[in-house]
Amino acid sequence: MSKIEFTRRGIIKTSAAVGAGIAMPTLLTSPAAAYTNEPKGKTVTLGFNVPQTGAYADEGADELRAYELAVEHLNGGGDGGMMNTFSSKELKGNGILGKKVEFVTGDTQTKSDAARASAKSMIEKDNAVMITGGSSSGVAIAVQGLCQEAGVIFMAGLTHSNDTTGKDKKANGFRHFFNGYMSGAALAPVLLEMYGPDRTAYHLTADYTWGWTQQESIQQATEAIGWKTAKNVLTPLATTDFSSYVAPVLNSGADVLVLNHYGGNMINSLTAAVQFGLRAKEVNGKNFEIVVPLYSRLMAKGAGENVKGIFGSTNWHWSLQDEGSKAFVKSFGKKYGFPPSQAAHTVYCQTLLYADAAERAGTFNPCGIAESLEGFKFDGLGNGATEYRAGDHQCFKDVLVVKGKENPTSEFDVLEVVKVTPRAQVEYPVDHAMFAGGELGKCNSGA
Repeated sequence: MSKIEFTRRGIIKTSAAVGAGIAMPTLLTSPAAAYTNEPKGKTVTLGFNVPQTGAYADEGADELRAYELAVEHLNGGGDGGMMNTFSSKELKGNGILGKKVEFVTGDTQTKSDAARASAKSMIEKDNAVMITGGSSSGVAIAVQGLCQEAGVIFMAGLTHSNDTTGKDKKANGFRHFFNGYMSGAALAPVLLEMYGPDRTAYHLTADYTWGWTQQESIQQATEAIGWKTAKNVLTPLATTDFSSYVAPVLNSGADVLVLNHYGGNMINSLTAAVQFGLRAKEVNGKNFEIVVPLYSRLMAKGAGENVKGIFGSTNWHWSLQDEGSKAFVKSFGKKYGFPPSQAAHTVYCQTLLYADAAERAGTFNPCGIAESLEGFKFDGLGNGATEYRAGDHQCFKDVLVVKGKENPTSEFDVLEVVKVTPRAQVEYPVDHAMFAGGELGKCNSGA
């Protein structure tokens, strides 16, 4: 029986208890245990917790590919990828602290309860020292909380809600991905330049933590440049047919539709908007426009012709020409036959960043690793100069504004970078109002 099969069975067995505090194995609660799941043998296990089913399954599949590539590189296989361009030179291709890296996987199903159950199994049954994954901010926040309770590090994958490093931030959790505030700060100047200040926006918003904070961020940023907001309508994450949500836009007086949707939701809502003829309309004497604040190549590919000319933001794109991006695209493309998505990029980075922090700390103790990551400044991982801010465990770096490419040359060449927004434009203080309400707290080692 493989570890992966074992983990999936563990999800079923523990699903009824996900709301409770995590019960640590007897071995781990003994006085001799220095911290949760201290590796005793020649291997160390990481837990990769991604949506293998549900609305964000395409993102999850690409995350798994990147995780496997990162493990291959850490163990000395392949060409080393971004280990060769990373400004820190601690990783030698001999695992982490001399221990071979193994991994287990789980299916979050894009559901918080399933994700917690999966992570709980990885920690209790598979002795994972670190959990990583995402593609849903609701999932990321739930698992981050669990990891804080359990005394392991959570290296968040694709999570864009302000709350992940805002009101729900935890000392054991770290986020490499950007957030809703940064999307708004990067997009607003471009939207002003392209569409002018006299616009009225209608928002369709995924009804969970990411959608709420994404919408709040975009509304605040666009109203600051003169736009008005006609309405914000919440849509359930499980929605597949958005016709009933798009139809009212026609008579709302709005001349911009903002789709605060991601993954399959965005593909379906954008398709519905195009089918209703919104992009061919003229309202208030202006061409009707659509904005997708958070983009990914996988979404753009799924939406096909409909994304042409539509603006949005992204954390990273495979067309970037810095040495780190080129190294990652080369490694990923050689292994899988196509370029990586931003989801793949951020989880690959998180795996290397965890391993590097362990090497610099000289321990797998989560509090030693947390101390190594707090305030850590690095380069060479595809986003330029980056800092893991100590105050909230949020990475700060440049943000990309992109749009759907008018004349793509392949099924992967669907987005083009129109602006690299400097970090200074998207940075904010730790106590910014959109991120208030939570305390980072203290690291928990599980001792």
